[in-house]
Amino acid sequence: MNRPLTLLIVLLFASLPWCGAQDLHFSQFFEAPLLRNPSLAGIYTGDIRVQAVYRDQWNSITNAYKTSSLNAEYKMPVGKANDFLTAGLQFLYDQAGTVSLKTTHFLSALNYHKSLSDITNRYLSIGFMAGPVQQRIDRSKITTDGTYNGTGEGENFPSPQYTYFDAAAGMSFNTQLNDNVDNNLFLGLAYHHFNRPKKSFYTDQSTELTPKLVASAGVKFSVTEASYLTLQGDYSKQGAYQEIIGGFLYV
Repeated sequence: MNRPLTLLIVLLFASLPWCGAQDLHFSQFFEAPLLRNPSLAGIYTGDIRVQAVYRDQWNSITNAYKTSSLNAEYKMPVGKANDFLTAGLQFLYDQAGTVSLKTTHFLSALNYHKSLSDITNRYLSIGFMAGPVQQRIDRSKITTDGTYNGTGEGENFPSPQYTYFDAAAGMSFNTQLNDNVDNNLFLGLAYHHFNRPKKSFYTDQSTELTPKLVASAGVKFSVTEASYLTLQGDYSKQGAYQEIIGGFLYV
C-alpha cells in the first residue's frame, strides 16, 4: 500500500524583544490545539480526537528540558439545529533544569459551536478551559551561598510545591470555502490566564501570571484529488513579549 507523502516544515521566529518568558508551547503547535485556543476543540472531522506531543530539548546538557502534552476531545450534537458541543481534556507536563522544576496542568475544556448556515459548514465557536496547575521543585538539588558557609539552604520555601487555578477563553470562526468539504478556513482569538493566577514558591501575592492574547488562523485546501495543503499560524503577546509561529503541512 502506498502511503501519502507527508512534508512538514515549521517556521519559528520571534519579534523583538526576545520571547524569554513565554508559556510552554511546541513548534508543532497545531498538534496541541487547546493550548492555542479552547474554542478550537471539536474543529475536526469525526466525533473523537486524541493527540499527543512530546519534546525534549537540549539533550547535550546534563538535564534536558522535557515537555509532554495529551489532549482528548469528544463532540456531540445539541438541539434540532446543526449546533454541537465539544468536551475536552488537556494534560501538560514539563520538567526543566537541575532543580527538576516540574509543572503539571490538568485542564478541562467546553466549546459550543453555533451553526451559521443550513447549506454549508460554517460555525462560530465559543470555548472555555480551566483547571489546576501545580509547580514543584526538588529542594535537595538547590545550591545557594548558605550551602557553602554552613548557614543552611539560604532559601526559605514554605513548601517545595504550590497549586493555582488557571483559566482561558476563546472564540473562533470556521467555514467551508466551496463545495469541497476539505477546503476550509478558520480564524480565532483566545485570552489565556484571564483570572491572573498568583504563582510563587514564596506565597508572594504580588506575583501573578501575566495574561496572554493569541490570534490564530489556518486554511486547508485541496491540491489534487488525493492531496491537500494546510497553512497554520499564531501570533502571541504576553506582557512585553511577542511571538509569531507558522507552518504548513502537505499530505
